[in-house]
Amino acid sequence: MKNKSTYIEVDEMNALRLETAIKKFVCNKKQNPDHYQDSIAERKERLTFYQGFTPQRIRTMTEEDFYEYIRKLWSMMFWGNKQYIVDKLLRDNGLEKLKTQLIELLYGDKPIAVRWDTFLKEIKGMGASTISELLTYVNPTEYAIFNKTTVTCFQYLEIPDVPKFNYQYTGKKYVEVCTIAKEIARMLVKHGIEETDLLAVDYFLWGELLPMAEQSTGNRVDIEENSKQTQKASSFIHSELIEKLVTIGELLGFDSRSEVRIATGAIVDAVWEAKIGNMGKAIYVFEVQSAGSIDSLILNLRKAQSNAAVQAVVAVSDEKQIAKIKAESRGVIEEKSLRTWDSGDVLAVYNALTRAHESINNLALVPESFL
Repeated sequence: MKNKSTYIEVDEMNALRLETAIKKFVCNKKQNPDHYQDSIAERKERLTFYQGFTPQRIRTMTEEDFYEYIRKLWSMMFWGNKQYIVDKLLRDNGLEKLKTQLIELLYGDKPIAVRWDTFLKEIKGMGASTISELLTYVNPTEYAIFNKTTVTCFQYLEIPDVPKFNYQYTGKKYVEVCTIAKEIARMLVKHGIEETDLLAVDYFLWGELLPMAEQSTGNRVDIEENSKQTQKASSFIHSELIEKLVTIGELLGFDSRSEVRIATGAIVDAVWEAKIGNMGKAIYVFEVQSAGSIDSLILNLRKAQSNAAVQAVVAVSDEKQIAKIKAESRGVIEEKSLRTWDSGDVLAVYNALTRAHESINNLALVPESFL
């Protein structure tokens, strides 16, 4: 076994599950070689496209070039209207900053953990799945894709310390993920799978290991107990839940926003808004509670009810906190309009909904020119 900085020990993961999946993969490859060759051709096409964006070419990209660069990513698959997302990236960051940070992330001299953390700090709207995909295309022997599929498969392989929340997708964790992916690649080569780089590992995870993982585990994501969270972790989880609520609303077709002034003295975490012809609009208000006092949450929801367009107010928290919210809000918030949503279920709905949209958008039922 080679140095631990390059490989992890096989017994740090469930070797039997990995071996079973690889043998099934080898069998499927022999039975359907054309499908396998098509996947190799697609990967090579993606590598050619993205490796064509040298630092100089990225530096001279126009907004139209940036759209083409982003829209082809698998991480963009679940968004039907990709122009909306690209416009938001440009609005939130500016094209020049995006180009500068992309060049440093993909081609910089600093350790990848440092470049990773810097990019996530500096750029809003591009997360781990997007930047790891770009890194993989630029250097597929060194960098792996790090997304929900990776997490689900690693959990199935019983790899320790798999991240649950976005704040845990650090540069240090990304280095660990790449190390594990290299070990999986080594095992694939050992079983006769040729042309195995870390992009091929992602194909193996998605096509073979993910279905096995999804059959063996439920979809619900558990939130850590508040008593075990640090204040910093609680803050990160709070922000992530708001982000997921906004995305769920967008995918459901609402005008969905965060940090909205909904009434005098009340800025709520998220709203879903739907226009009803020329008659007005219906608004659904969300407040997230991840730790601490619930007084401000109850006060904000009560103030939100003064807005006649608000149809329901939703408190999002864990099971224990929800029980407290229900008890302490009696007589303060109208019970008929108060809803509660378990935070673990919010993450599970987000995962399921994005996966569903990704699958549907793969059908290309609506041409991009219509969006």
